[in-house]
Amino acid sequence: MLPSAPQQAAGSPAEFPPEWADDERMAFLFSAFKLNREVNCTDWDGKMSFWAPLIVSCCRRRGAVSVTLQELSESFRRNGTVPLGLPTVLQDMIRRGKLQKESEFAALVDSGWLSWGVGLLLVKPLKWTLSTILGSSRVPPEESYVVTELVKEKASELLRVYRGSPAAERTLVPFQELRGLVAHICPDEATLCLALLQLQKEKQVTVAVHEGEKIVKFTQAGQSSVSPVGEVDLGIYQLQRSERLLGERVEALTQEAERCREEARTLLRQGKKTQALRCLRARKRAEKRADSLHTQLETVQGILERIANSHTDRLVVQAYQAGVSALRLSLKDVTVERAENLVDQIQELCDAQDDVNQTLAGLDASMSGDTDELEAELRSILEDSTPDIPPPLPEVPTKPLPANLASPGLKPSSSSLQSSSALEAAQ
Repeated sequence: MLPSAPQQAAGSPAEFPPEWADDERMAFLFSAFKLNREVNCTDWDGKMSFWAPLIVSCCRRRGAVSVTLQELSESFRRNGTVPLGLPTVLQDMIRRGKLQKESEFAALVDSGWLSWGVGLLLVKPLKWTLSTILGSSRVPPEESYVVTELVKEKASELLRVYRGSPAAERTLVPFQELRGLVAHICPDEATLCLALLQLQKEKQVTVAVHEGEKIVKFTQAGQSSVSPVGEVDLGIYQLQRSERLLGERVEALTQEAERCREEARTLLRQGKKTQALRCLRARKRAEKRADSLHTQLETVQGILERIANSHTDRLVVQAYQAGVSALRLSLKDVTVERAENLVDQIQELCDAQDDVNQTLAGLDASMSGDTDELEAELRSILEDSTPDIPPPLPEVPTKPLPANLASPGLKPSSSSLQSSSALEAAQ
């Protein structure tokens, strides 16, 4: 539920928007709505856009997921006056799905909510029932409404805290233990019940009553939705509760034995030997009882360990079954005869490929032989052919030229000049 806010904005400035300090603006916002929105759409929408978010933000800031008209009127009281348009705001939020009557919210989630949610909902006044039948739109001050946005946030936060706690290792959790675990999220039982109803609507939890005790079952890893509480779940829950109780009892007996021992020591120092012996006998009885309970505790723990191993074994068997089914499907059209036929076909193809390779190898060999013959013939042709050698030049004369060729009146011939040049070159 929503606690009352201070009357003046100055007391808690963070509670309200800046407009709260403007008297003229707040006078308009505190006035009643027109009977019809079409009369003045701007004024109507302006008021609605102010009050609707303010209701949600105030509830979120104070950790509440449900609210009544009476609580809102007291929370928004300013200078002794209350907003006259709050009923219209609530009706509009209900129409848009922002609010929902607490009774309808619980009834739509699970028709059996009364089995574990007794005391959660307010008793509706008779006049509210009659006004509902007659079609009246009046909002009773005591009717509780759930803020759908906030209850979803609470449910998500509750689930996150549970999964991050040691309690997540257990399938079932006692309601009172869960209440202590999420006390910082859900300050009262009503808020916790509404959050659990939301999680139940999302199929993340289921709530049952066993031997007068409310227990909550959450979805486990790998599950998209929670399964109903069955006999196996209840059996495991009983074993876990016995384990917890036995552990607490063993611890208490151990502390009692230690206390008796210290008391006997004190009495012995005081010279009260008889009383000291009595304390030692009590210590022995406590230790014997603790040993007996510890044996029972080990038995219960062994059973729980076997149950946990059975879950693992079941998962392994399911994996084997899935593997066998997949292998059977993959080998559905495979038989020994078909495999032998395929092997024979492969062998025939390999033999044919070998024959082709041999044929190609023979062709290469024949072509290689022709090439050798042609190269031999080419070498013989090269050996028979001789290169053209130019004729040798005549020898250069070494004797001196005749006198008639040396007279100045005669011109030497070209042959004489060539001979002379050759002689000079020889010299």
